[in-house]
Amino acid sequence: MSAGQMPPWLQEQLMKMQQSQQNLQSIMTQKQHLDMEKAETEKALEELRKVADGDAVFKQAGTILIQSKKQELIDELEERIELTKTRSTVLEKQETRLKETLKEQEIKITEMMKGGSANAPRNIPPPVDNPRK
Repeated sequence: MSAGQMPPWLQEQLMKMQQSQQNLQSIMTQKQHLDMEKAETEKALEELRKVADGDAVFKQAGTILIQSKKQELIDELEERIELTKTRSTVLEKQETRLKETLKEQEIKITEMMKGGSANAPRNIPPPVDNPRK
């Protein structure tokens, strides 16, 4: 069955599945970025804890460095780590739901293709040959 001969109901299901795949890819990319951000933040926190309490510490604000207090920076970094964990948990749940949706869509499409127009949605009539040919 070529794309030109594909029934509209099947095209619609394939488009939905493709959209779900794109959404899944986007979520996985976001998770990768979060993992990198978390690792960088943990490394910065580790290095900051090595600094003596009296030493000067700085944080980046755009293209400049601003002197800050060690404990304030530790608190900020710990909060950032917690936020990345929370965001990562949300993305994991979305990823799980999307994977389940994709499995369901694949099963539905497979059944539609096996059954042909018998599995077509009721509101879309199967193609009819034109008797005037």
